[in-house]
Amino acid sequence: MAITYPCFTAFLVALSLLTPLAEKTTIDPPIPTTAKQVFRKHCAECHGLDGRAKTMKAKFNHARDIADAKWQDDVTDERIFNSITNGRNVRGNMPAFGNKLTDAQVNSLVTFVRGLRQ
Repeated sequence: MAITYPCFTAFLVALSLLTPLAEKTTIDPPIPTTAKQVFRKHCAECHGLDGRAKTMKAKFNHARDIADAKWQDDVTDERIFNSITNGRNVRGNMPAFGNKLTDAQVNSLVTFVRGLRQ
């Protein structure tokens, strides 16, 4: 005759239910949803929070001052969209973000960049 321990059995059942939750040890960072959040995450390191490219990485990579009024006058929304999506290697080393951002996020960045004009 086997002796059973109901409390111990209940404990093992409860533990087995919690195990899948305990396996995940990392927390995914929140996905940026606003243009400002996307800009801070993907663009500000080179272009700066104000778009003026006054960062050390900007100088090394020859990042453009995207707040410059003359540049803003000369560039089309389509070109900004394409530069974000495909990257630019004419002057510097801007990476392509087409595989990281949706078209909606890129469009919101175009509008955000236009708002940086000084």
